Amino acid sequence: MKAFEKSVVAAGSGFDMNPSPGNIKDGLITDAMKSAGAAKKGGSSPIVDVLDYGEYIYKSGLNLLCTPGNDVESTTALAGSGVNLILFTTGLGTPTGNPVVPVIKVSSNSELAEKMPDIIDFDSGPIIKGEESIDEMGDKLLDFIIKVASGVIKTKAEQLNQNDFIPWKRGVSL
Repeated sequence: MKAFEKSVVAAGSGFDMNPSPGNIKDGLITDAMKSAGAAKKGGSSPIVDVLDYGEYIYKSGLNLLCTPGNDVESTTALAGSGVNLILFTTGLGTPTGNPVVPVIKVSSNSELAEKMPDIIDFDSGPIIKGEESIDEMGDKLLDFIIKVASGVIKTKAEQLNQNDFIPWKRGVSL
């Protein structure tokens, strides 16, 4: 973390800043706040390993991977670390795909899913609206994941041939 912070400062930024207009619009005022939310997505599972960009996953369980916030650079890192499928949660929408690993885009709200049906694979908005429980949506998402992993259905990115691949440009991306 300290080494990454030095590279961020060397690039003229810092964890107290937020370079993303979309994040600022949605109320995330620092990159540290966004990272804390990302870590929370791991649930209550114990962290078994912390990996640098490009390191391969060897331990079963929740692994944290150091990546920049850029969508494509981070999904490229996940694919390079050996994941079989990527769940990409989004509140604003992203057309990110990957040439090696299916990327399932999960919207955090139904408005986004309705606005961008061509790129969103799964709408978790019914939880916020009180229409579905977390467990019910979790079961539906698991069924969807199994269908994608089994090749029964293709993700929107696969259907649109969105084969994005960008290695991390160290010192440039934050």
